[in-house]
Amino acid sequence: MGEAAPAVETFADGAAWADACAARLTDALAASIETGGKAVFAGSGGSTPAPIYRRMAQTNLDWSRVAVTLIDERYVPESSPDSNAALLKRTLLTGPAAAARLVPLYHPAVTVDRAAALAAHALAAEGGKLDAVLLGMGEDGHICSMFPDSPTLKTLLSPALRPTVLGVPHGRDGAAPGLERLTINLPYLMTARRVVLALTGAAKRAVFEREAAGDPAVQPIAALISANVPLDVLWTEKA
Repeated sequence: MGEAAPAVETFADGAAWADACAARLTDALAASIETGGKAVFAGSGGSTPAPIYRRMAQTNLDWSRVAVTLIDERYVPESSPDSNAALLKRTLLTGPAAAARLVPLYHPAVTVDRAAALAAHALAAEGGKLDAVLLGMGEDGHICSMFPDSPTLKTLLSPALRPTVLGVPHGRDGAAPGLERLTINLPYLMTARRVVLALTGAAKRAVFEREAAGDPAVQPIAALISANVPLDVLWTEKA
């Protein structure tokens, strides 16, 4: 069996929670810059991270040494309202953090799998590891684009493969995801100096606690814990 689940750290309000999430991530980036001269940050999309990104963007860090990428992305260009890269540009890559470089996962390739291969190559060129990662979790327990019952799930959760980016087909019969996606795999999360899982609301806390006790072969949260990913779980009732 892997390690025990990390304790869920509770914050009184959304401001304290977002401050703490941002501080953990920027501290890890600063440590990587100090030791290696550069750092790679991977962020998530969705509505939850925006206040965290806005705080990170104002942090006094040498952002010119930071490459910013995504843990997953919809197979759409930045002009789409569904683009996670566009969200990062609006919320993180502003102010002092505008000096960072964006390394997108989306490429205008013929297929999502070809786009994923191009993204994997681009991330490998950044050193093939992530220094700080911001994860969210869906109410179905998914992280990145690791969806329950997806045909790609077991491959994405295999700890023995090399860090890479893979294409994820859209779900059949109404199952998630609604659009094709690109996602990093579990071994990429295993390279990280620090991974912050940012959760809000009672429902997601209950999902985390249930999933943490699950099967690492098919439940992403259990896989993170089993693979000893350096995970901090930060929760607040209402962000």
